[in-house]
Formats: sequence, structure tokens, C-alpha cells
Amino acid sequence: MPVGGAQDHVRALGERLRGSVQAPGGADWEEECSAFNLAAVPHPQLLVCAADRDDVAEAVRYAGEQGLPVGVLSTGHGCALGPTTIDRGLLISTRRMQELRLDPERHSVTVGPGVTWKQVMEAAAPYGLAALCGSSSGVGVTGFCLGGGLPVLGRAFGFAADHVEELEVVTGDGEVRRVDREHNPDLFWGLRGGKGNLGVVTSLTISLPQVASVYGGCIFYGQDHIAEVLRAFPAWASTLGTDSAGSVAVLRLPPLPQLPEPLRGQTVVQLRFCHLGEDAEGARLLEPMRGLAPALIDGVQRIPYSALDSVHMDPDSPLPYEERGGLLRELPPEAVEALLGVVGPEQRVPILVCELRLLGGELSREPEGGNAIGARDAAFTVFAVGVLTPETAPGLAASLDAVVEAVRPWSTGHTFANFHGQPGDAADRARAWTPDNYQRLRALAQRYDPEGLFRFGLSVRD
Repeated sequence: MPVGGAQDHVRALGERLRGSVQAPGGADWEEECSAFNLAAVPHPQLLVCAADRDDVAEAVRYAGEQGLPVGVLSTGHGCALGPTTIDRGLLISTRRMQELRLDPERHSVTVGPGVTWKQVMEAAAPYGLAALCGSSSGVGVTGFCLGGGLPVLGRAFGFAADHVEELEVVTGDGEVRRVDREHNPDLFWGLRGGKGNLGVVTSLTISLPQVASVYGGCIFYGQDHIAEVLRAFPAWASTLGTDSAGSVAVLRLPPLPQLPEPLRGQTVVQLRFCHLGEDAEGARLLEPMRGLAPALIDGVQRIPYSALDSVHMDPDSPLPYEERGGLLRELPPEAVEALLGVVGPEQRVPILVCELRLLGGELSREPEGGNAIGARDAAFTVFAVGVLTPETAPGLAASLDAVVEAVRPWSTGHTFANFHGQPGDAADRARAWTPDNYQRLRALAQRYDPEGLFRFGLSVRD
């Protein structure tokens, strides 16, 4: 802590804010510091609950004056700057910044950093507009876009960050800056995919495509069919056009009463599918996988876009977990066999989900002027996550590492920022971008945050 006691800093900073500030031990400290990942508990010296952009700017200026590093706790599934490593300094919570302005005529929405995709989805649905969310609409819009944002329908529309039109950001000097193609274009490049290295985003405007409904959902197959479904997936995925999305996951499900009986406590394989065209065309594309084995549950049907969460069925309650991710340039049979050797039905591993997602299509094409996303040359993502319990914790890290190691021969050598997992040293963090993009982000961070206030999480600083 800087010179002076914690309460002195609470009083000094509190006088400059519309929101609130507190030190450890405050009445709402644990609740205010909590993240979706219950294993990612930040331990800052001061917590600012910002009411608006001016509070964010004041907090950043104060941190600079006092020599405190800055972390950001946003909303939904994560923290824009990585809560697992915020063990000192000043933490800014932006959850109360709930601005949401939909412009149906321009097909766009402007949101504050406390807004989730679910809120956008509910506001946009009456106009037939689609929120470019990923597998869960409970994720915050801003953090999702800062890391690039992989939508379920990314093959048709590209990354969410490709659709960001304007941002407002507080940089390391405490200045509020407008950012778009004409204003601070270097920041416009870096904020879209550069994660949280360049400042605290206080407002974001993103365009929304016109999609009212999709043919989509998921199919669950039993344990005996895991190998054949995974083996068939790459060839089937190669038949899909850009209007279709596909992914597959091996799930080791706990015996929870809220799960359907055929899945409760079972190891299964889940095929996810989403198609923008007509039902008949979608059914024809899906038929090779649908007819591969008897389904425990087949939920693929015409659904409103607002029901997109049913495609992946991600958990919506906070959990303590650990994860790993990577990018694959190809998925040959040898890669599938290597993966089955780690997470196949005969293996006993504490991994809740191990998935492969098809990339390509519009995800491989840079928007005009480009941005910091470095995953455009990948054909698939690989991602694994496990819940930390007393039983699983001792072996979970090694099991997750084994997934990444198994497919290393087919890896691009990089990760997708939002699926990177726990940030390691500088060399590990650099894998979230191409070498050129990483160096460009480092130069931008030095320019807009010369004191290195934003150094937590997936930082580009050594």
C-alpha cells in the first residue's frame, strides 16, 4: 500500500467519485470482488465500484499518482484484465455501468462495460437483430470483444471485434478518448482483439446482423459412440459452408439433478450445429452425423435467435475452474486419435469439457484496416476446462496440459485470446497474437500506458 493507511486512500479517492471505493474487509468486499470463475479471486488493495466513465478516469489517475497497478473486473464470465493475477493494486469494477442504447435503424447497439450479451439479445430480438455472442449469452459484451469474440455464427459474420464501430476508453494517463477509424485509429486497431492492455473501455458500439432465427441446437450421443463421432467430425465439418457452424465436445458430466436423466453423471459426446438457411438444408447437412449413432437427446430444430444458448448449453452458474486452449492449423485423423488418447471414453481424467470448434469462413478474413486478432489462420480451436474440487484439483492441471500437448504437432503455435487460459510468463502470453501483432500491441501499450498500470492478465508487458 502507498504511503498512508488504507482508509486514508478510501477517503481521498472517495471524494473524487460518484461511485464508491473500499479497502479489504468492507461490508460488500467479497461479493464485489467475485468473478464467474470462483477460483479466480482477486486480492486488490483498493476496489472502485465505478458509476460512470468519470469514475474510471479518476480511479486511473489516482492509481497513477500512487503508483498502483490497475485491474478491471467487468461482468458475466470474466474480468477484462484477468482477475486471477490481481493480487495488489487497484481494481475497478465496471458492473454498474449498464448503458444500453439500441439503434434499430443503424443495426447497432452501444453498451457500457457492465452489459451482457443476454441483455443485448433481449433488446435486439424484437427487431430481428442478432447479438454476436459466443456459446453463452451470459458473457459481458465488452470483455468478449476486447479479446476478439468468437460468435457461434462466426463463420458467417467473422469475429465480434470485426463489427465494433466505436469505443470510448480511459488510457493509462487517465484521459478519456474516443476511438474509431478516424479518431485514434491505432487504438481502434489494438482494442479490437488486444484484450485489456491499452486501457479501460467505458463504452462500445457494435453492429448487429439481421437474424431472427436459426436451425440449430445440439445432439448428445452415449459414451460408446465418442470415438466414432470424433473421428467423423473433421470430414463432416469440411462439408459445411460459411452459413453453418459446427463443434464437438466430450463431456464428463456430474450427477446433478438439473441435468436430463440420460446425461446425469454420464460421459457423453455433444455435437453442436447452427445453420442460417432453411430447415431442410440444415437437416440435409446434419444427416451424416445424425445418422451416425442413436442419439440420447436430439435438440436441433428451428429456434429463435434469442435461444442460441441451447446450441452449446454452457453452465450459467459461477464455478471454480481451470482451462486451456489452443489453435489448430488442421485436424487430421492422427490428431483425433491423439486427443482420444487423452479424453477418450477409456480415460479417467478430471476434465469436464474438451471441445473442438470449426473456424474458417469469415473468421479468416480481416476487416478493412485489420485489427489485433491473431487467430485467422487456424482451422479449429481446441479447448478444455475442468471444475476444481477436492477430488479433481490434484490432477486437473496435468490433464489440461496433456490435451494441449497431444495436439501440439498440428497447432499453429498460438492461442485465441479469449480461450488462452491462465496467463503464464511473457512468452506464454505472447502466444495469443501473431509476432507482428504482439510487437505492435507492445508499442501501443508503451505509448498509451508508459507507467505500465495495466499489467494484469494477458498482458503484453514482460
